[in-house]
Amino acid sequence: EADIWSCPSFTELARDGNAVARVNLLNPAGKPKRSHVEQCLKDTRGPIIASTDYIRTFAEQIRPFICNLARRYTVLGTDGFGRSDTRENLRQFFEVDRHYVAVAALKALADEGQMDKARVVEAIAKYGLDPNKPNPLTV
Repeated sequence: EADIWSCPSFTELARDGNAVARVNLLNPAGKPKRSHVEQCLKDTRGPIIASTDYIRTFAEQIRPFICNLARRYTVLGTDGFGRSDTRENLRQFFEVDRHYVAVAALKALADEGQMDKARVVEAIAKYGLDPNKPNPLTV
């Protein structure tokens, strides 16, 4: 079971989180406010995987607000150059497509001891992912 969220703007979520952090900093005696990210995800469980067609640092902007939730946050991004004749090929090449999102989620669950690592190996085989292919960040 998984929840899927769309993020129209990591930048706006980061601005909101930073504004809330400022309010909390300047009002230490008041009840702490929560960022939009924290409000949305507070009742969910499990690791959080962000997959973006932009560079990883774009989605990294909200990490502090995920950390406030004490959750594992994995970011997949297209750090690279000139490999995209189609969006589908871009996502596959840079390892941000649905298969890599699924494997990242399974790996995070395995790292947290919630499932056996063999399930991750099975998923890699099922989706035909090549662990020996060159790292897209370096080719």
